[in-house]
Amino acid sequence: MADRSHKIKSLCVVQNETTVGVYTDIPAMRRILDETRHPALLMVDGVSSIASVPFKMDAWGVDVAITGSQKGFMLPAGLGLLATSQKALKISETSTYPRCFFSWRDMIVNNDVGYFPYTPSTPFLHGLREALDMLLEEGIENVWERHHRLAHATRLAVKAWGLKPIAKKESEQSDAITAVLVPAGFDGQEIVATAYQKYNLSLGGGLMKVRGKDRILVRHFSVA
Repeated sequence: MADRSHKIKSLCVVQNETTVGVYTDIPAMRRILDETRHPALLMVDGVSSIASVPFKMDAWGVDVAITGSQKGFMLPAGLGLLATSQKALKISETSTYPRCFFSWRDMIVNNDVGYFPYTPSTPFLHGLREALDMLLEEGIENVWERHHRLAHATRLAVKAWGLKPIAKKESEQSDAITAVLVPAGFDGQEIVATAYQKYNLSLGGGLMKVRGKDRILVRHFSVA
């Protein structure tokens, strides 16, 4: 159904869905908004994609991007990173919607003078600085290519073993993580446990309703 009255204020998209290893075409989402002349903000959840697979905020017309420290930035979980376009900032100044994490005024005012509105985790900031230096030293396009090589090699191995990735279309297969279907009769969580305990290999499993059922996750986040 067309939103002709523009009641929808934002289009929120997960670029890389971790539990199924599916990659979403963000430029295609931007084209949909442009072709329909819809003013909604394009918001991207890049928690498991940014710094691992191609992401071009300005070129793709992304208005708000959110990521975390624990994936492509190679840090422990605990640091949230957010980037906004000028369009999003302008809308936030006049919006009357209730908000908490999307209230940026205090952060912007304090950042302008080199401070934070709340007590920051200094070790995380030092770690982030080092992570950014590493990414810049390698070159972000080289980082993307490295993840592609790792993911492609993994998918070839999965195919050779007679298994299948959850993402059927090659264009939708993530270079950040490969989600593999576990054959009937096998417990994915048992495979994860055996890999770790016997071979010191850390794999991921399903979460919540699919925990211990039909999948194992092979992460490609790494340091060169």
